Amino acid sequence: MTDIALAYSPVTVDNVDAAIAFYRDALGLELVNDVASDGHRWVSLGFPGQPGLTLVLSDPGAGRSPEDGEALHRLIAKGSGPGPLVFTTDDVDATFERIRATGAEVLQEPIAQPWGPRDCAFRDPSGNHIRINQRS
Repeated sequence: MTDIALAYSPVTVDNVDAAIAFYRDALGLELVNDVASDGHRWVSLGFPGQPGLTLVLSDPGAGRSPEDGEALHRLIAKGSGPGPLVFTTDDVDATFERIRATGAEVLQEPIAQPWGPRDCAFRDPSGNHIRINQRS
């Protein structure tokens, strides 16, 4: 069997700077790269302890046709973008409090789900749905 691993996951945001602050300050990711081209930015954020795995933030028009960028922008603006993005943590309650203290929009306080995990949920500044699961 061939070894395979996730290298990066794109996250479309309407304000790259606000998204950097959320993913860096609230979630603890680390800025790896910030590339600007043709009026757009692609910002890579890495996961401490998981070398080689990154989230890549970009605006809806980055690398897309104007029509596709506008359609994606409308979806994100109403909170219907792709997702949710699901993260895990050793302490969901402490993580919840740290993220809430940054002013992030809370969707769900920590609860035990009937399907298993204890989790909580937020929206990033662009409306992307973020879930945080307690590791077993």
